Amino acid sequence: MGFNCGIVGLPNVGKSTLFNALTATASAEAANFPFCTIEPNTGRVAVPDERLGIISGITKSARLVPTQLEFVDIAGLVRGASKGEGLGNQFLANIREVDAIIHVLRCFEDDNVTHVEGSIDPIRDAETVETELMLADLDGLEKRVTALEKKARGGDKDSKALLALVERALEGLRDGVPARKLSITDDEQKPFRMLQMLSAKPVLYVCNVEEDAAGEGNTFSAQVAEMAATQGAESVVISAQIEEEISGLNDEAEKAEYLGAMGLTETGLARVIRAGYRLLDLITFFTSGPKETRAWTVRRNAKAPESAGVIHTDFERGFIKAETIAYKDFIDLNGEQGAKDAGKMRQEGKEYVVADGDILLFKFNV
Repeated sequence: MGFNCGIVGLPNVGKSTLFNALTATASAEAANFPFCTIEPNTGRVAVPDERLGIISGITKSARLVPTQLEFVDIAGLVRGASKGEGLGNQFLANIREVDAIIHVLRCFEDDNVTHVEGSIDPIRDAETVETELMLADLDGLEKRVTALEKKARGGDKDSKALLALVERALEGLRDGVPARKLSITDDEQKPFRMLQMLSAKPVLYVCNVEEDAAGEGNTFSAQVAEMAATQGAESVVISAQIEEEISGLNDEAEKAEYLGAMGLTETGLARVIRAGYRLLDLITFFTSGPKETRAWTVRRNAKAPESAGVIHTDFERGFIKAETIAYKDFIDLNGEQGAKDAGKMRQEGKEYVVADGDILLFKFNV
């Protein structure tokens, strides 16, 4: 599993339509009324990566196994969610479990689809959701202060350090700054994560536009892109309606023809995945042999034992070394034997930082 993203937003912005399209299922009911998604729906999709097929072509693997991306379709949020309005408590609990937020914003006009706020304004909608997340964080952190102060006065060093971190986060939240903007040291990374602040989640804004604007976007999506740039966030333009129609086509040639007719070169799914990888700073490494070529996802800067653990915990526990070939070398030298002959297969130890595209064979003993 690579990572998971919670699809969030106000009611009737296209969350469930997008979820259905991305996962090519109808497990999330898309209907024109708020809260049509009562329980979070989870779907996994294959991450497209042309390198998988190229590697397999050299090793002549019997099958290809791409890495996967998990989407969680979460019930729509309304103003007051932080105080339990609508399905607020459930919304906040579900979003706490995901790695990142895909915030779907309605960037299309349609008199047949009602908007909970009565008008189309994606910036306002984004601020509504962000505000509710920050209010929930404020409430949660303020409840922790008294206990932390008591422990800090008693000489507990960890509590004193955590209290300082909480107070800095509270100061920012009160000024309208989400927790993900807080500057933290390497030593504060772990306690920061343990605070489980909702506004600390990285955000990808997905602008759901009308079909004609799927390629270049529209005025609304341009506003979102500008907002995202000021936040250091990502934004992607997508037409959930087009994605839903493409997901109903089984033939790849048909899909390509349909995309071409719409003036598109790739699906919205591909754009969302690429932006998601940048958002969470992920990389892909590969394992390959006669039986299968498989893609695996890890965080950037992951060392060899951690990467081995993605395959199996025993691999990490008993890690000895990783036989490593860079992707370009593997392709240029026509596989493992060519890389060996050219001295391009390396024996890497526990401190090796895995690079994107590496082809790895782990040696372990348990």
